[in-house]
Amino acid sequence: MTDKLFDRYSTESIAIGDKSLEQVISLKPIVVPHSSARHAKRTLGKARVNLVERLVNKLMRGGTGEKTSGKVIRTKGRLQGKKFRVLKAVEDAFDIVEKQTKENPVQMLVKAVENSAPCEDVTRVSYGGVSYQIAVDISATRRLDMALRNISLAALMGTFKKKKSLAESLANEIIYTAKGDVQNSYAIRKKDETERMARSAR
Repeated sequence: MTDKLFDRYSTESIAIGDKSLEQVISLKPIVVPHSSARHAKRTLGKARVNLVERLVNKLMRGGTGEKTSGKVIRTKGRLQGKKFRVLKAVEDAFDIVEKQTKENPVQMLVKAVENSAPCEDVTRVSYGGVSYQIAVDISATRRLDMALRNISLAALMGTFKKKKSLAESLANEIIYTAKGDVQNSYAIRKKDETERMARSAR
């Protein structure tokens, strides 16, 4: 019998349409997405960590303490190290996604990652003492990291100083991003902004 995520969601029939991301998205069967950082000292070890656990790890970040899209986010470390608290929030978010969409929430998360992973970024180079930005292609690992970071940051911003819970905010962001809703999805807007800056730096 194959293990199901949170004893409810199967990861066997999940379709990944993006061939680049398919190399680095791990959907290995696991009940509780917690690997105790066994990948930490392995080269490209993150690629073998379950996608849901990587999302949980991104959510454990502290507040940025600086303006992000016009908002100052300071969570004062309330989620840092609280992995099982965040796991519970993600499980509740998946429950909300399943009720609202009638689809497997893991599949919705994969769609959200595909829709919010930028293909280009800018980097700063220096020639003769003059620095300027140029457009560069992004590796699959960084594409996935940026997508998960923007989804988790959107969830934190959606619940900051509001009555909405982290689970509700995360569920909304996953649904909006999976459906390609540009107006409501922060992650897709950040992707478009990143790619627009890259196009202007070509």
